[in-house]
Amino acid sequence: MRVALFTETFLPKIDGVVTRVVRTLEQLRAMGHEALVFAPGDPPPEVAGHRVVKVPSVPFRPWYPELFLGLPRPRIGRELDRFAPDVVHVVNPVVLGLWGTLLARQRGLPLLASYHTDITQYAKHLKLPFLSPISDRFLRDVHNQAHVNLCTSTPMVNSARGLGIRRVRLWPKAVDTDVFHPGRRDAATRDRLTDGHPDEVLLLYVGRLSFEKRLDWLYAPVTSIPGVRLALVGSGPAEADLREQFADTPTVFTGYLSGDALAKAYASADVFAFPSDTETLGFVAMEAMASGVPPVGARAGGVPDVIRHEENGLLFTPGDLGDLTEQLRRLVTDDVLRARLGRKAREEMTKYDWRASTEALVDFYGTAIAVRERFDPDPDGTATPPRRS
Repeated sequence: MRVALFTETFLPKIDGVVTRVVRTLEQLRAMGHEALVFAPGDPPPEVAGHRVVKVPSVPFRPWYPELFLGLPRPRIGRELDRFAPDVVHVVNPVVLGLWGTLLARQRGLPLLASYHTDITQYAKHLKLPFLSPISDRFLRDVHNQAHVNLCTSTPMVNSARGLGIRRVRLWPKAVDTDVFHPGRRDAATRDRLTDGHPDEVLLLYVGRLSFEKRLDWLYAPVTSIPGVRLALVGSGPAEADLREQFADTPTVFTGYLSGDALAKAYASADVFAFPSDTETLGFVAMEAMASGVPPVGARAGGVPDVIRHEENGLLFTPGDLGDLTEQLRRLVTDDVLRARLGRKAREEMTKYDWRASTEALVDFYGTAIAVRERFDPDPDGTATPPRRS
């Protein structure tokens, strides 16, 4: 199968969406499929043997300079025609994905769209609340052009349907349990992350250091719970503010880590602190859990699809800083609870792998092709089934 993939975010940026796209590309290659990737920013020319087309783009300044908005260009259509895809997949369609949607519709190509980011919540956190009602309508109208829509967690499937998005299915979650493994725990890494205090309890966060992640909320637990250390792995637009805020606390900033260094960081921690309430899934929580580290996350978005309270981690009430602090305190002070939830977290994550997730995606590509052959959505998102003879 030949897949044209339009993504709003891609390497060298690192986030959950990019992780899923890259791991999917690896699996598609292993399964004998070919993809052509259209991506903004400064992507590599090739990933997992698939060609990447660099799309001219501009940074989303001043709100989110790490995010690049891909600009429509006639060349994109020519590249698409030369590739002659069997299906078009738009990831988080906003600007570049919208252009990919229009190109697919113009050519009558099967179209699949995947929904990874709660744009409405991001608009609020970026202090652009006026975009929230617009973004709801935009998401509905764009996604309803697709023959199949995918979400990455059950709560987000329900959310998408609540917005009026049709033909919604679940794209199964996955994590690499060979790379992220408790056996990666490393004394030297732990010493570095705790700033030379390896006997104290280490809280870890991995991901973008951005304002919508609510990382400033970790100041209260790290300053009020005795004997605790915090490591923030990643970078982003909020890093300077966070470094200033946490300057008088036992906190280590590492910048972005990847590969073996990242796997060692996860496994060398004791608790994964995940205060964000804007996640549609939470890959980093899954990577921590695969490493045997119990998480504390918000009872919001897609996080409860990964973390089950008192079973493989703990959940706190969104917007309640006191509850977040209390749930972290429980894991910090209760060694038995921490060990039990860490074991269950690891056990749960062994159920999910990238090959099964990608096989499901390929099946959904087949569904999009079949739906396209049967009938095509009207521009307003309604579907007209074929007449019975």
